[in-house]
Amino acid sequence: MRYLHTMLRVRNLDDALDFYCNKLGLKEVRRRVDEKNKYTLVFLEAPGDDELVAKGPAARQAPLVELTYNWDSEDYGEARYFGHLAYEVDDIYALCERLMKAGVTINRPPRDGNMAFVRSPDKHSIELLQKGNPLPPKEPWLSMPNVGKW
Repeated sequence: MRYLHTMLRVRNLDDALDFYCNKLGLKEVRRRVDEKNKYTLVFLEAPGDDELVAKGPAARQAPLVELTYNWDSEDYGEARYFGHLAYEVDDIYALCERLMKAGVTINRPPRDGNMAFVRSPDKHSIELLQKGNPLPPKEPWLSMPNVGKW
């Protein structure tokens, strides 16, 4: 297992970048603008993590902070600004099966063999991402519905 990023929702991207980059000293390493779904993701690294981030694949650099700016205004309330922790795993199906057997609810099953979401007892969302290429889709994950929120 390898830690990837922590996602934080932000109200104003410019203000957030001013705080995290200009004031806190983080550096932008990647940005994704999604016109269709109306959001921007900005990935930031800490100054001491240059070498670690450079070693990772471009789409899975780590460790990072992900700022998520949704273009439509939405009041997330206090609890919705923290998004999720993300971990890259060797076998997403095996881990989700082990978690499910341990009583953990799989909020977003790994139907695509690539991504799943589970929640901690404190309702923190945890994103699991398959290391390397996605695994071939298979049951029971393929037909398992989403449950709750993540």
